[in-house]
Amino acid sequence: MTGMPAASVYAICEGLSHVGVKPNQAFGVTEDLMDARSLFLTANATTVYGFTCLDLTQGPVVVQVPPNVLGPADDAYFKWVTDIGLRGPDQGKGGQYLFVPPGYSGSLASDGYFVARPHSNTVLMFFRAFVQGGDIAAAVASVKSHARIYPLSSSANPPATVFVNTSGLKFNTVHANDFHFYEELNAVVQHEPADFVDPETVGLFASIGIKKGKPFAPDARMKAILTDAAAVANATARAILFASRDARTKLYPDRQWFTPFFGGSFQFADGAERMLDARTLFHYYATGVTPAMTAPAPGTGSAYAVSVRDSQGRYLDGGKTYRITLPGPVPAKQFWSFTVYDNQTRSLLETDQKSAGIDSNHPGIKPNADGSVTVWFGPQAPVGEASNWVQTMPGKGWNTLLRLYGPLQPWFDKSWKPGDFARID
Repeated sequence: MTGMPAASVYAICEGLSHVGVKPNQAFGVTEDLMDARSLFLTANATTVYGFTCLDLTQGPVVVQVPPNVLGPADDAYFKWVTDIGLRGPDQGKGGQYLFVPPGYSGSLASDGYFVARPHSNTVLMFFRAFVQGGDIAAAVASVKSHARIYPLSSSANPPATVFVNTSGLKFNTVHANDFHFYEELNAVVQHEPADFVDPETVGLFASIGIKKGKPFAPDARMKAILTDAAAVANATARAILFASRDARTKLYPDRQWFTPFFGGSFQFADGAERMLDARTLFHYYATGVTPAMTAPAPGTGSAYAVSVRDSQGRYLDGGKTYRITLPGPVPAKQFWSFTVYDNQTRSLLETDQKSAGIDSNHPGIKPNADGSVTVWFGPQAPVGEASNWVQTMPGKGWNTLLRLYGPLQPWFDKSWKPGDFARID
């Protein structure tokens, strides 16, 4: 479980590379939004994504960020490096970021750049470009006209940036949960500086034969132990996510909603404590570490709430129909959204509805007379409710993430709270 953050970054960059999003050369862009064919932890289908990975082993890399985007850059252990866009130093205006390798001692003309110094050779960057007025093409065009990536050494004559439309592509960015997990972790350790994580963690990885500069070659006995350990870790992480015993996860005492990022620390710290279960819960469920997720200011960033159970505490069932009401007005400056995920993959639930969810910009969505919004979830739309319906699949357990983009004060002081899922038997 301690190696999970590193394996997760590795899997994302490997998955992107397999579809042509090569480090230092390309951006993946969801030109037709995300869908369930691509396996991404907690991605959404309402905003245009841009993804890229950096490999700093050959020197500093320049990334030009488009205006009006929101996202983080994280290192090889999913530790936060910098925000970009609306919560970054460019403040949503766009700009050039210069990523400098660990221990770099070469000359550096950094004027005009926002300089970032990660502790690893690998950097994962992704951002969301917001769709205005339903015009997805305009958001995509803005990304492609402004986003650039190239080595600093070629800044006098930068090579063309490649854009790969990842919408509809079948590829996997989720780390393994079997013995291959340790092979992924070993690949990270071999690629990164020896001290990209703290000495305690370096020692933990070394204790099972994963050590920089050494072959990872477990014998049959050790391979059997690690295979069992991966299965136990997967089950443990799943229990921590779906049935946490930590009261700090609960957002409200009288609701089923919980936070995937509890404790208010993007470093999973509570004073002197590293909250290990909090780290496991987050990285098993999600990607992208940033202070903007734990402490957004009113009107900026984004807020998140997860539900895996109905109002009676039963796990959500893809064969049942549910109703949920968001009281009005929903405290989101930009928009709100529900996204539905498959409990097994933690990726978008694959249904006949491409969006795997609904949001306040959805054409035809109907508010109630008092300004609240009722949304239906189930395998078939209730009569007359198709515009406010999200499809689920019989035989599939599911969970949902409620996002508020630009959360307002009632979210923070909890004077507003979403309803629970009421099952319609």
